[in-house]
Amino acid sequence: MPKHGKKYREVSQLVNAETLYDPSEAIELVKKTAPAKFDETVDIAVRLGVDPRKQDQAVRGVVVLPHGTGKTKRVLVFAKGEKAKEAEAAGADFVGDADMINKIQQGWFDFDVCVATPDMMSEVGKLGRILGGKGLMPNPKAGTVTFDVTKAVQEIKAGKIEYRLDKAGQIHAPLGKVSFDADKLNENFKALVDALVRAKPAAAKGVYLKNIAVSSTMGPSVRVNVQSFR
Repeated sequence: MPKHGKKYREVSQLVNAETLYDPSEAIELVKKTAPAKFDETVDIAVRLGVDPRKQDQAVRGVVVLPHGTGKTKRVLVFAKGEKAKEAEAAGADFVGDADMINKIQQGWFDFDVCVATPDMMSEVGKLGRILGGKGLMPNPKAGTVTFDVTKAVQEIKAGKIEYRLDKAGQIHAPLGKVSFDADKLNENFKALVDALVRAKPAAAKGVYLKNIAVSSTMGPSVRVNVQSFR
């Protein structure tokens, strides 16, 4: 077991591991118990009552957090002609086609999200192993394969995040920064949980939202009372 530092041990005493806190209380505790000197990210972990091994119980989607994540994402758009110009006008950080594909094949990864127009996917598909392994492959379900590049780029810049069920049946996502006002973190929290509720698979039986916890990058985990969402 890793040993925690003095600051962590001090702030963790403010959190009762057996208590289920209301969302607003949990957010306030996360802000109080962030021990690092840098602006920590506030993360959420949600355990869902689904079987991640079954395709009909997969949970995956996107949501635009009302107040963003506190991090400006670098967006790469694979597009040609007018769509390339449209992407540049929308604020994409990098735009190209064959030149960008070649650059990535040579080991360049100075971007956070990829968007591609559908007519580019036959070429972008060559990067499947490279981008797929890093979770960067454009995907229609995530809204990153589209001809509406303006909307895609603007939503990503505004705070759109993708969530996906992991092998343990959990969703992990950022909610913002510790420096955010508590109200903004609460609104981001609600937006994500509401999105997960809407994404409930028809095949899921029993309790869907099992456990929710929030924490800062370096702080203790705070358990949330999920009864208010059921």
